[in-house]
Amino acid sequence: MSSTSDTGGGRRVGRPRATQRPDSGLSAREELLAAAAELFTTRGYAATTTRAVAERAGMRQATMYHYVAGKEDLLAALLESTVAPSLALAEKLLADGGRPAEDRLWELCRADVTLLCGGPYNLGALYVLPEVRAERFADFHRVRTALRSAYGELVAATGAGAALGADEARLRTDLVFGLIEGVILVHLSGPERAVGPFAAATADAALRIVGADREGRGPGAAVPGA
Repeated sequence: MSSTSDTGGGRRVGRPRATQRPDSGLSAREELLAAAAELFTTRGYAATTTRAVAERAGMRQATMYHYVAGKEDLLAALLESTVAPSLALAEKLLADGGRPAEDRLWELCRADVTLLCGGPYNLGALYVLPEVRAERFADFHRVRTALRSAYGELVAATGAGAALGADEARLRTDLVFGLIEGVILVHLSGPERAVGPFAAATADAALRIVGADREGRGPGAAVPGA
């Protein structure tokens, strides 16, 4: 992305960093996203300036604009990172007709909770920002809507879900999706909680909402290959 060259004295020139930071192995954009994740979730989005993000990432504010357009660009990328991997998994699970829908729904719930709660910062808390209603975040809302629809397809494919009427199936889907996204608040109250058992317990609860169960497995039992 940035161009650098060697001078006659062996000094590399290019876009300067504001401070020297240990090599994280991250690209400049990834460093900015990591800095934004930390500051948006600890200081607050409105209270965080682009200068603060750049400085936390170890670069000058002017350099930052070579990689991102500004705060909204960073927020949009962070939001999309909380739903895009789950949608990709959901599409894979929907295509896997060889496994019971109950197992596939459980796996999606477990993985989604792990994604939302497994990182160093509670990015799901950014969902409630008033700024997220702006058109700039349409891609996030589109992916989130597609993910909710995938949940609905898996709910309907379970034995219990197939027996529900259309209105009741939509209600159960809304309740399951609300439960999964609701872990954001639970995680805020207990960030030290081990994510694995928490994700499995939430997936168990989601199946109970649907009225489904996983034959031959106790609560929180591992899904083969998960």
